[in-house]
Amino acid sequence: MTDTILSMRGITKEFPGVKALEDVTFEVERGEIHSIVGENGAGKSTLMKVLSGVYPFGTYEGEIHYNDQLVKFRNIRESEHAGIAIIHQELALIPELTIVENLYLGNEVATVGVINWLEAGKKAKEVLARVGLHEDPDTPIKHIGIGKQQLVEIAKALSKDVQLLILDEPTAALNDTDSAHLLGILRELKAEGITSIMISHKLNEIEAISDSITIIRDGRTIETLDVSGGEVNENRIIRGMVGRDLNHRFPTHEPKIGDVILDVKDWTVANSEDPTRLMVRNASIQVRKGEIVGLAGLMGAGRTEFARSVFGQSYGIKQSGTVTIHGKSFNLRTVQQAIDAGLAYVTEDRKALGLNLLDTIKVSITAAGLKKISPLGVVNEFREVQSANTYFKALRVKAPTIDEGVGKLSGGNQQKVVLAKWMFTEPEVLILDEPTRGIDVGAKYEIYEIINQLADAGKGCFVISSELPELLGICDRIYTLSAGVITADVAKADADQETLMRYMTQRKAD
Repeated sequence: MTDTILSMRGITKEFPGVKALEDVTFEVERGEIHSIVGENGAGKSTLMKVLSGVYPFGTYEGEIHYNDQLVKFRNIRESEHAGIAIIHQELALIPELTIVENLYLGNEVATVGVINWLEAGKKAKEVLARVGLHEDPDTPIKHIGIGKQQLVEIAKALSKDVQLLILDEPTAALNDTDSAHLLGILRELKAEGITSIMISHKLNEIEAISDSITIIRDGRTIETLDVSGGEVNENRIIRGMVGRDLNHRFPTHEPKIGDVILDVKDWTVANSEDPTRLMVRNASIQVRKGEIVGLAGLMGAGRTEFARSVFGQSYGIKQSGTVTIHGKSFNLRTVQQAIDAGLAYVTEDRKALGLNLLDTIKVSITAAGLKKISPLGVVNEFREVQSANTYFKALRVKAPTIDEGVGKLSGGNQQKVVLAKWMFTEPEVLILDEPTRGIDVGAKYEIYEIINQLADAGKGCFVISSELPELLGICDRIYTLSAGVITADVAKADADQETLMRYMTQRKAD
């Protein structure tokens, strides 16, 4: 006999001009780990926001039954009071506050209005221990890594006596070690009887941890798979997500490689807060015309620091090194100088650094190349619309018009807008830092096709990724980075995961 903790029936949610969910129905059994998968824009996060009261009762159609009762949550506080906690992809922590302050913010340990910090600290240590985090509760959030911040979010949920834990892309920004630790915590919570709903694009993790998997496509429930039967694998999940077999994860590509475009030599960069700490040391790389070059390294190896420091010294303090583009030496001290020299940088954090979420698609696409549409120092609105529409259509951004706000787009479509923004500048070299993070397999394929098209147009592409299969699937050459040092330059024919990992863990080059 089953014990259903949650039943969502006939859920329909509309926004102006868009039906995000249509008659979605699914059930979650008590004590299981139930995953929800689907392409970007399928409606997964919207469904969880309906459940948790972010979208309150009355703004959607359908019924939610929780613990055998019809519930009508009007806000997130009501769902939390019922034992439901949601951890969003963008963590809701305040960096300047301590761990204990974040844990009990809005749920203070207080007597007659006075916070008992001694008791709060004691409880914090207990709940942090449950998730395997042994940090001092008085440590500011900004001083711990993203993996530990995820654990603080889970601890915060546990402090509220959670029965149903919802995690939206919990491992998207984590390295393999932190991801494995977090998944282990979910298994421990399952053993304690806590039910989890997990949204993720990492299908290998979904397959490994789930008891059941519900697939949503275009706002509709497609099916729920029982993992215990042993017949569920990544290809089966993908078929449900995209409606067809995806025989190849990466598009075929025959490179036409020419002369060197970008040549970075002896690049050394120090941490801006601690100049004695070198993040990149004597790194040298080359990118040729029509070539897709990868950069592999463990978390903290200095990948993003290297890329951002080359891109107009937008990170750290440059100690030494030269940048040459098409044989001409540049001293790129600002981002604008880097853009003018022919560089573009697609950041790993599209929401915080790649986009202004209050802007429209039109404004976002043309933001980095305003000179092209402002011949007299004033934006030519006709050129702006024409340019934005060109890239909007070419990259197949899913939105009603270019006047749609980018904050309303799915992660995959936001990433396309970021790519469009930098393609509009017509760069010679495009640096892509985690270009498919938090994106589904279908959207990933489209991003790979765009990268191939850029290479075929004679551009140089420099791709940074935490996913080794991705680098192996799209790159012509791969550099490895360890502790800020380039340890190898591996040709595609010689590259495999074992070889790359060996070089990624070297302390210095041979």
